[in-house]
Amino acid sequence: MLLKKITAALLAAALLFSLSSSGSWRPSDSDDAGSQQESTVPGSSTVPSENETPETEEKETMNNRPVVYMTTDISPQGLMAVYKAMGWTPTGKVAVKLSTGEPPASNYLDPDLIADLVRTVDGTIVECNTAYGGSRAETAMHYQVAEDHGFTAIADFQIQDENGSMALPVEGGTRLTENYVGAAFADYDSYLVLSHFKGHAMAGFGGAIKNISIGLASSEGKAWIHSGGTSRANIWGGEQDAFLESMAEAGKSVSDALGRGERIAYVNVMNRLSIDCDCDGNPAEPDMHDIGILASTDPVALDQACIDLIYEQRDGDGASLVNRVESRNGLHTLAHAEEIGLGSRTYELVSIEE
Repeated sequence: MLLKKITAALLAAALLFSLSSSGSWRPSDSDDAGSQQESTVPGSSTVPSENETPETEEKETMNNRPVVYMTTDISPQGLMAVYKAMGWTPTGKVAVKLSTGEPPASNYLDPDLIADLVRTVDGTIVECNTAYGGSRAETAMHYQVAEDHGFTAIADFQIQDENGSMALPVEGGTRLTENYVGAAFADYDSYLVLSHFKGHAMAGFGGAIKNISIGLASSEGKAWIHSGGTSRANIWGGEQDAFLESMAEAGKSVSDALGRGERIAYVNVMNRLSIDCDCDGNPAEPDMHDIGILASTDPVALDQACIDLIYEQRDGDGASLVNRVESRNGLHTLAHAEEIGLGSRTYELVSIEE
């Protein structure tokens, strides 16, 4: 396997947007001025020798930047290859976090795509109940959805908040001091986070950060994040930026609890790129082409790399997804996540190929 190292310059100021007082969306001067990040897109390459095997630490960072690995092969083999490229090995009891998908027709990850990887890490698939009703708000119904969607056929499965919540401390947050995850969160030593990257009706986009924040939050924890830390019962009516910042802060609490990449790693699958989330049982049909699978031990770098790949197509078939991101001020999540130390928006993108 050859590594093709790819670096290029960041999509800078024009990517960050905020909500105006009239309710319309416009560029944010404050976010724009603070975003001298370096984005990476396909560009120059260097090819290591066939015998070169970088150490794990070297794989995790290049030029003091986190590494994001990418393949365009959206298959079980491609998924395994990009996972192995990270050089990350889980220890102890392993949880595989994913979205089970809202019935009847959401774009959740295909169990046939992920089965080999889940079995390789000997993982238990984990989820938490929703806070907005639907078919996954109650534990018994949620277990049934997991079975109907094929997840229980490939691995053990657990609803982590079926017995309530536990609190994780949030360090360095401006919205939250605690994050409420499922009570079974601490039963696992390592987490592999498998996310279907896509748009989202409230967050603008969903990827690794959303999966470890809203996704790992218990039902009451979801309300806590959505409300910006003001309610554990009502998810509606919160201020938008407070919600986005709370997602980043909740995600940081999870990352901190798991050693910030030591016991947690992330994979984003960029297919079925609808403007709607897997929590939507009737999502809009994607009008953008599939892109590939990306992996990293840095969730901010990973999500930023996915966003950059979407923005490369902003004048083509990616226009609707870019509009969804911008109309919800979604890039603010990445800006705040970097600000509080969850990860870096500057990264090295490495394409793996034969």
